[in-house]
Amino acid sequence: MTKRVLIIAAFALLAASAMAGTQNTNTNTVSPTLQITVNVQSAIRLTLATGTSAAAHCTVTAAGGAPDYSMNFGTVDALGINSPSCGTVSADPTSGAIYWSDYNLTPSFANESASNNTIKAQVTTNFAANSPASIVRDSANSNTVPTQFSDFTAISTGSADTIATNATNGIALTRFIGVKVAPTNGASVVTGSQNATVTFTLTVQ
Repeated sequence: MTKRVLIIAAFALLAASAMAGTQNTNTNTVSPTLQITVNVQSAIRLTLATGTSAAAHCTVTAAGGAPDYSMNFGTVDALGINSPSCGTVSADPTSGAIYWSDYNLTPSFANESASNNTIKAQVTTNFAANSPASIVRDSANSNTVPTQFSDFTAISTGSADTIATNATNGIALTRFIGVKVAPTNGASVVTGSQNATVTFTLTVQ
């Protein structure tokens, strides 16, 4: 009989202990516990914005996806006769004209295994076939404002070009982009309104 009483008392004690967090008697304090569960993921972001360094800027407009951003130089020509609707024009007597603008790139990353990063750019959709227009970037890959036609290089349509390395997390960096119009002649030359797409890729490693 004594053993049975002890067992019942033990069960009662365990039950009281199990409920002690949310309710209790003969006291004015209870201490419930709450377990919080999350699934923490690493995060990465690359944003483009209107530049702030050159004398004249083209607006980088958030398009909301496909494409994510847009920039419009307006009417252009290979002799640099048309004034750009934004940005700057640099002309060369034999090579054509480049309409260009600065823009800002801001890499952001959190909870990544490393803090080194690269930003690359590639023309993933080019202008129309036989178009005299092509996308160019500043050859220096820096925030130094270009001063002449030769300061620009074509952005690759094949493997992506590196335009920044080890950029600081959350800090905007300046680069320059433009459209080169070559003085191409012939019946097959395509003129008129055209679009091209540049894809930027941020990789943290």
